Amino acid sequence: MNRLTLAASTLALATNLLPSASAQKFICGASKPGYTTLSPTSAFTEATPGFDLDTIPAISSKSCSSDKPFFFSASLPEGSYRVTTVLGSDKASTTTVWAEARRLMLERIPIHANASAKHTFDVNIRYPEFTDASGVTQHVHLKPRERNGNMDWDHKLTLEFNGDNPSVRSIVIQPIKEPTIYIAGDSTVVDQDVEPWTAWGQILPRFLRPGVVVANHAESGETIKSFVSEQRFAKIFSQIKPGDYLFMQFAHNDQKLQRGTDHAVVPIPEYKALLTEYIAKARAAGATPVLVTSMNRRTFDDAGHITNSLAGYPDAMREVAAQQHAALIDLNTMSKTLFEAMGPEGAKKAFMHFPANAYPNQTKAISDDTHFNSYGAYELARCIVDGIRQNNLPLKKFITKDAGKFDPAHPDSQADFHLPATPIPATTPDVMKVPQV
Repeated sequence: MNRLTLAASTLALATNLLPSASAQKFICGASKPGYTTLSPTSAFTEATPGFDLDTIPAISSKSCSSDKPFFFSASLPEGSYRVTTVLGSDKASTTTVWAEARRLMLERIPIHANASAKHTFDVNIRYPEFTDASGVTQHVHLKPRERNGNMDWDHKLTLEFNGDNPSVRSIVIQPIKEPTIYIAGDSTVVDQDVEPWTAWGQILPRFLRPGVVVANHAESGETIKSFVSEQRFAKIFSQIKPGDYLFMQFAHNDQKLQRGTDHAVVPIPEYKALLTEYIAKARAAGATPVLVTSMNRRTFDDAGHITNSLAGYPDAMREVAAQQHAALIDLNTMSKTLFEAMGPEGAKKAFMHFPANAYPNQTKAISDDTHFNSYGAYELARCIVDGIRQNNLPLKKFITKDAGKFDPAHPDSQADFHLPATPIPATTPDVMKVPQV
């Protein structure tokens, strides 16, 4: 199947929307009853929605557009929101919309000159603070990179308009209550906030229609055990409700040896016990647990076959899924097929392999066979979508019509793939180190 080139246009769903009086409405240049007019002086502050990160688009009487990416932010309470955008301007445009820390919402939407199109998507925003079962305020134990301007944990919603003459005419943001996919995992799943690092959790929203929202709580360096001790599971369970989903993918860090020993950080018996515990907790909350086996690393033998670098952890998860009758998305098996179809050299184009200075502040070559660029993450997200279908999860009704059926043995063409890159701030450290902090 040819690579997807644009997201399906979706109509706003009336169900689950909170009262329209709570919506925030913005329009570029023009005046419209009930809307706030955006102008070149509409800069974001904690008290005022507006353009953020020192980006100001050109504003005409009917659109905001730019030859560079621009950002729009609004301070909002924690929760989920339906965002309705009308894209287009007096010039032809192709607009990609990312939200928060580079979550892909709309992919390369082409609009003819003097035309417009409405596109709607749902976004979850979260705070590190939460109230535990006893009513005490707690905090997720954030890592340094999560505390220093990471847009997943601030108190605002941020939208990035990127592409070829990215253009928007209006933005409506309305709170919503709907099923949520909570994701627990590591750096191969997290919302990677710095180019060119990307993970499947931040690509998944692109393939889902309004009616379900993704809350990706994965973080770099996590094991299933540290997800407990750092209060990340506690944060999820302070919010999870009947009808929600809990996707869990752990192994890459769990299998690592404790410093100076030959013992795994999370031995397999403990790993299985924690998976079983959180399957039970999800079900007790009325949510559906979904186990995701970790994707393979880029480890090929001389015959061009992927070798297992994850020890017994994928099999351990398969065993728990069978014992607990839990849904299993076998990304480990699908990624083996995917990477072998790409071949040892072709797979480099899916992983983090870049010469020095390919990106700003990237002073050395990157040769990483565990983490992914946007192409690799995109292909893995398509595997996840196919796994939702294979498990016949109710979620399948929210898959976008253009997602199509994906066969890992026939990956999308890397040569035809392109997602516009989020700007890298000049203050960002060496990008090859950021996701590992």
